[in-house]
Amino acid sequence: MSDFKPTWRIAHITLDEDTILWRNADVEQERRVAIYDLIEENAFKPIRAVEAGHNGPYNLALSVPEGRLALAISTEDGQPLETLLLGLARFRRPIREYFAICDSYYQAIRKATAQEIETIDMARRAIHNDAAALLMERLEGKVETDHSTARRLFTLICVLHIKG
Repeated sequence: MSDFKPTWRIAHITLDEDTILWRNADVEQERRVAIYDLIEENAFKPIRAVEAGHNGPYNLALSVPEGRLALAISTEDGQPLETLLLGLARFRRPIREYFAICDSYYQAIRKATAQEIETIDMARRAIHNDAAALLMERLEGKVETDHSTARRLFTLICVLHIKG
């Protein structure tokens, strides 16, 4: 989004270590890459914080308390601003589909043809794009972001373990 101030961004992100699902090395690599890419380039404008005069950059902590996604937003020096809670029911299917297609992708990399890998990767990107659009929809009125940031946040949501 071209109308974003350079400070309307995430400067630091953490995931609740108690809820991270350590599925395998491939998923752990996805997590590392998503965090790195997110910090390098993102657009993140929490509406209420900006209206209250906090123009970032922001720290973001993701967790899953009581089956809901919590996005704890704070100033760069750690002053809490707000915590957004999103129901995860609408994300369960995209998360499940994303993990399934990622597993297929990682298996294909090891033994499939280039065309088979490309087909699976296209399906993986489509699921990822749809989930990013869903996240942007769920954040509407709360946080303005761009598609790339939403995609990376969805990757991080996927690696959080939903306790229950």
